[in-house]
Amino acid sequence: MNPTKLIRSIFAKRLSQIDRYADYGDIIQQKTLLDLLQKAKNTEFGTKFKFNDISSYKSFAENIPINGYEELKPYIERTMSGEQNILWPTPIRHFAKSSGTTNDKSKFLPVSKESLQDTHYQGGKDAVAIYLGNNPESRFFSGKGLILGGSHSPNLNSNRHSDTECTPAGQLYPCAKQGNCLDERVRT
Repeated sequence: MNPTKLIRSIFAKRLSQIDRYADYGDIIQQKTLLDLLQKAKNTEFGTKFKFNDISSYKSFAENIPINGYEELKPYIERTMSGEQNILWPTPIRHFAKSSGTTNDKSKFLPVSKESLQDTHYQGGKDAVAIYLGNNPESRFFSGKGLILGGSHSPNLNSNRHSDTECTPAGQLYPCAKQGNCLDERVRT
């Protein structure tokens, strides 16, 4: 028996939701933006930029300046030091490390529990749903498989033994129990 046929039905509903993005992408994105602003309205950043007063993409674009990493870096560093409710209301305990494509330096990106669920994990499930939708005869769940993730290799340009470089999918840095994320691994 091919268990993929049984499991495919679980992914079928999600595939129909994904298909809606083609027809209603702009509406879905605007709803997502307003939901995120509502959730973050009481953070330091949300208060500073009056997220509570934003009711459309137009008002968002008119009231929120374009920020690059350098503008957000002080907020991120404070979060890495253990402060909370700066950019996002729920605890930030992990940071993803970018691949360092700008200015040849890696950046640390705050990762909330919600972003792990709604983006990272959901993205993996969505990839399976799309694959099964495009390959109706697949035996995806019927045998062995190989999943390739991000790389994790030594940084040969570093004098420190523990330094590593990772692809964006590769690594999350956890905060220490006392909330301080600026340990030796993260300071580079």
